[in-house]
Amino acid sequence: MKTSFSVHNRTERKCDDVMKKIKALDIKKLDTKKMVMYGGVAVGAGVTGVYGAKQVVRKAVHMAQNSVMRVVMSDLYDENIYEVISATKRVGVQESIETGLRATEGKAISRPMGSPKPFPDLGNIMFNIAQLYTMPTPFEQEIDMKVVIGKKARKPLEIDMPILLAPMAYGVALSKKAKVALAKGASLANTATYSGEGPVLKEEREVASKYIYQYHRGDWGKTEANLTNCDAIEIQFGQGAIAGVGHVFDAKYMDHEMREAYGYPTGKSIVAHSRQPEVQHPSQLPHLVERLREISGGVPIGAKIGAGKYLEADLDILCSSGVDFIALDGAQAATKGSPPILQDDFGVPTVFAISRAAEWLYKNNYQNAVTLLAGGKIRTPGDMLKACGLGADACYIGAIALFAMSNMQVLKVLPFEPPTQLVWYHAKGDKKLNVEEGAESLKKFLIACKEEIGEGIKGLGKTRLREVNTEDLMAMDEMISKGCNIPMVYEPFEGV
Repeated sequence: MKTSFSVHNRTERKCDDVMKKIKALDIKKLDTKKMVMYGGVAVGAGVTGVYGAKQVVRKAVHMAQNSVMRVVMSDLYDENIYEVISATKRVGVQESIETGLRATEGKAISRPMGSPKPFPDLGNIMFNIAQLYTMPTPFEQEIDMKVVIGKKARKPLEIDMPILLAPMAYGVALSKKAKVALAKGASLANTATYSGEGPVLKEEREVASKYIYQYHRGDWGKTEANLTNCDAIEIQFGQGAIAGVGHVFDAKYMDHEMREAYGYPTGKSIVAHSRQPEVQHPSQLPHLVERLREISGGVPIGAKIGAGKYLEADLDILCSSGVDFIALDGAQAATKGSPPILQDDFGVPTVFAISRAAEWLYKNNYQNAVTLLAGGKIRTPGDMLKACGLGADACYIGAIALFAMSNMQVLKVLPFEPPTQLVWYHAKGDKKLNVEEGAESLKKFLIACKEEIGEGIKGLGKTRLREVNTEDLMAMDEMISKGCNIPMVYEPFEGV
């Protein structure tokens, strides 16, 4: 013990000598030679043992911390490095970065994957619990979750769950491998996928058992062959993340394969117009709907819109024109890229968009004729069932489907590239995507969501998806309660 104590004392004295030498250095004017000397002294202390090295490191860190904190706590605010944190916190990290991008590029910037803005959303809604007043459904009871798109159409489209994939375009957004994997995964789960705004890919169509053609605002691919080789047609008027604004994909970014898919010659850019070329006035819509219904042989004809202030007026025009379904984007919807102003500052949040649309369809006797599909930051089985409770017949998912499809494969591009580099067209990792693995991952995700939704329906004491309604919902937010006409969680039940 005496020997050990003696060694301990010698180590302490050695550490004190080291720290005296470190303190003699001018930290603010530290040069390479002094850094080497400091390192050498620390190593020298290290040889005296782990204890000595630990003490040197602890005292060095303590001294460095004190040096930095002394500067932070004494410099005038306009010279203080903390001013960066203070100013950025006030302005916002997102806003600071995007200000830099605008100042660098000198033009409207394009943000991928939708708005980070915290909108009121479905997370502020809770479900009822069936206990005694309403008894829960027996666990062995099968739950009917089938959804019919185009309830009155000559050839309605039926899917096995209230989930389908959102329109995502080849080329201007996704790679061919990503599109094929999504289509195959959806088919394995017996639900539908979309062509998106891009062209119809032969490889995608071959594996898609239920395929919706998006009648976009461009001039490519609207052939009779494509219109007769689908299970539904959706006329695109707008999106939640891009409103009704047109956009251009420059020809210089198109390779031979992409030009061939679009049927474009070299030098021609892809232009999606602000308006449907055939609908320059609402009065022209009925003719387009009827023409597409006739060409397609009676598949459901629908329309895609972003929800705005005049939502009910838009719904009136669409339903009066004879559409079989409406795909409604809330303000939280995403896209491959659009100006932040359109993502952050336009539209009606999804939760209110669904509620308003469902209420209007009910009041105007369209709820049994027109299918309501909803999208916009719908990610979990809970979100999906809440959307249906508010009045949607089914939900379409985009970003979360990409997450599910890429699953463990994102490790192929992380940490040096973001996960989206695995799925974007001509991205750095798009060749690394395994289609079969992606399809299987997406299938499992969709099946898991379906099973969870089924458990939720049982928890409400019901046996069919279409039985779920606003009576099963409560709000944790006053705005949600008032806007969706559902009670607050703290309100006592007076139905007894």
